[in-house]
Amino acid sequence: MLNSRLTRLLPRSSLRFSASPLSHAQSDPSFSTSSSENPSPVIEGASHREREFTQLGSGKSPPFNVSEAESGEIRNPSFDEIDELTDEEEEEDDEESIDDDDLSVLESSFGKIPHQSRQDDNVNSRFEEEDESRHPLVRETNRLIGLRSSWNSKHEAEMRNLLRSLKPSQLCAVLRSQDDERVALKFFYWADRQWRYRHHPFVYYTMLEVLSKTKLCQGARRVLVLMKRRGVHRTPKAFAAVMVSYSRAGRLREALKVLTLMQRAGVEPDLLICNTAVDVFVRGNKLEKALRFMERMQVIGIVPDVVTYNCVIRGYCDLRRVEEAVELLEGMMPCVPDRVSYYTVMGFLCREKRVVEVRELMERMGREHGLVPDQVTYNNLIHMLTKHGHADEALLFLKEAEGKGFRVDKVCYSAIVHGLCKQGRMSEAKDLINEMLSKGHCPPDVVTYTTVVDGFCRLGEVDKAKKLLQVMHTHGYKPNTVSYTALLNGMCRTGKSLEAREMMNMSEEQWWSPNSITYSVLMHGFRREGKLSEACDVVREMVLKGFFPGPVEINLLLQSLCRDGRTHEARKFMEECLNKGCAINVVNFTTVIHGFCQSDEVDAALSLLDDMYLINKHADVFTYTTLVDALGKKGRIEEATELMKKMLHKGIDPTPVTYRTVIHRYCQMGKVDDLVAILEKMLLRQKCRTVYNQVIEKLCGLGKLEEADKVLGKVLRTASTSDAKTCYVLMEGYLKKGVPLSAYKVACRMFNRDLIPDVKMCEKLSKRLVLEGKVEEADQLMLRLVERGRISPLPSSKQSMVS
Repeated sequence: MLNSRLTRLLPRSSLRFSASPLSHAQSDPSFSTSSSENPSPVIEGASHREREFTQLGSGKSPPFNVSEAESGEIRNPSFDEIDELTDEEEEEDDEESIDDDDLSVLESSFGKIPHQSRQDDNVNSRFEEEDESRHPLVRETNRLIGLRSSWNSKHEAEMRNLLRSLKPSQLCAVLRSQDDERVALKFFYWADRQWRYRHHPFVYYTMLEVLSKTKLCQGARRVLVLMKRRGVHRTPKAFAAVMVSYSRAGRLREALKVLTLMQRAGVEPDLLICNTAVDVFVRGNKLEKALRFMERMQVIGIVPDVVTYNCVIRGYCDLRRVEEAVELLEGMMPCVPDRVSYYTVMGFLCREKRVVEVRELMERMGREHGLVPDQVTYNNLIHMLTKHGHADEALLFLKEAEGKGFRVDKVCYSAIVHGLCKQGRMSEAKDLINEMLSKGHCPPDVVTYTTVVDGFCRLGEVDKAKKLLQVMHTHGYKPNTVSYTALLNGMCRTGKSLEAREMMNMSEEQWWSPNSITYSVLMHGFRREGKLSEACDVVREMVLKGFFPGPVEINLLLQSLCRDGRTHEARKFMEECLNKGCAINVVNFTTVIHGFCQSDEVDAALSLLDDMYLINKHADVFTYTTLVDALGKKGRIEEATELMKKMLHKGIDPTPVTYRTVIHRYCQMGKVDDLVAILEKMLLRQKCRTVYNQVIEKLCGLGKLEEADKVLGKVLRTASTSDAKTCYVLMEGYLKKGVPLSAYKVACRMFNRDLIPDVKMCEKLSKRLVLEGKVEEADQLMLRLVERGRISPLPSSKQSMVS
């Protein structure tokens, strides 16, 4: 069936292999015959046919084994494989930092780069006008890509035939039509690895354009390196796309390093790459560097345009320096501000509710630059004001726009309605809808009504929301899934989850289909009401309908089941979700393990830990901490020790909570030696300066002063302020126990480490020593304080405390 379909779609010549690469290439120019390791350079001055043929790389391939190809034995890497960069091509990983000196790349590169033979931008622009997304070959390619998880040799052979019949514009359409850009990147690499095929330069730029809209900066970097490897000319546009991708990923330093890479590649900077760099500086809150960069642009002859100034204006507004942004509006040279320049400043002023200044800017737009405020201006102002919660001011601008003859559309009205509903002003929102109905030219639509329905539900007025749905039917508008989901959410929040369930069951009769959000709303409603079995049933139905809850939603339900004492049911439900394909993560497992530990079923928790390894889910530090706490609580210290060693062996660093848990349980059981041994291993993985302080304080709290005294030497190694406080805790413990001599020994050890005990503590200890008949120790203690200059010596008549 599939083969017959391909036969209708593909040219006959692409379904067979020719023994002569040259003759085949002449019959089908889109079929490249070059090895990817020996790309042919673009020949300037050649005819269009010869240039395209040379770009596709004909005439330099090794002999083609026909029998091997027909039998499908040519080995290709898998679809998901991504090329690794060689050491030679890791130029992008340079560790140089971006500082002020790196901005001089403009000065050092411009005019000193050897001139390269450049492709005319028109070579690739001829593909931009074509829309090939509905072409049968593009659709068939997308269908095969969708089956990638079940690919076999037959599917791959069919895809190769399709690939060699696709024109560059059609291949670009395939890349743009992928919902997941990672899939597009994998297909791009898969195609590049195919024998006797080579990407057109325009395909590289399309791939970079797709990646520049994502955070897949490493993929964009690899494509840029691949262009060098294949001999494709790289323009500033390619480097700018990589910069944008790095910027979206928040890796601003790497984004700026692209300038240095461009210099090394011998590419002269242009206005596009400079504007991109300015934008990166602004997004990184480095406005001063952006301004210096602009100055260096002008030094080398690149004149900033209005886009450059708009980036800087946005930077001023982000830093709340709107006055300087307004000054820049007036001082743009040699260009003049456009509407975006003014809208950027107006957006900040709207956020701050500075309406008077907004009106002044509107007057200046028309007076100084001939930019008369139009309907778009008012639409932007209305949306910006409502976005920041200033519905009254937005309504004033709406009336002003209508007074000037502009026909404000339903989108602006709906934005104001939404703003009023967020503030709970439902009567005013209803009045505005009635006004829309009376005017006739902008009647409310489903979105407007749904906003009001959601507003009523947020206030708990579900009955009014139901009546509004009936009004929608009266005016000829059919409520959609979003409308019903808003109503169901209101019903669930008011404790009417069963009624909401019945309404969702009648969705087919009312001609709407629940989506994943609808099911989630209902599940959370049942969960909040404690109807956990019904909540689990909703999740099961949700999965059957093809909607998969996320790990966070599943975890909330698991927590509710465990708190209700239904831990085994929680485990069964989690395993059921896992088998149905839901995304279960380590947090979900840890929740159930914690539930077992809370119900004193430690063996069941350990069994679940083993199950995690069987399905390749790796426990984290919270999982281990939970189990160690439960084992310590049961007195199973040996098993807890082995589990901690296992955690450390896997390279998992303990957290402060882990330290506190281990210290508490081991001290509780009096296993001080075992505790010190395991703490030494933990400290090798993750330092904790106060760990032994915690041990002593915990032992003192449990009344185990002798064990605490054994650990005191480890605390006094550092002789810090926190160590002194720990010593005070131990001294207080000895005093409460009635052993002041031991407290005196602790004070002496402090003096030996140049830690001066507190005077009040020493006076208290001295009095207790005198009461116990230890006068000599008491005098010695006070004498040490005198020697350290903490107290002044007493008169000779009072030197002896005995007299």
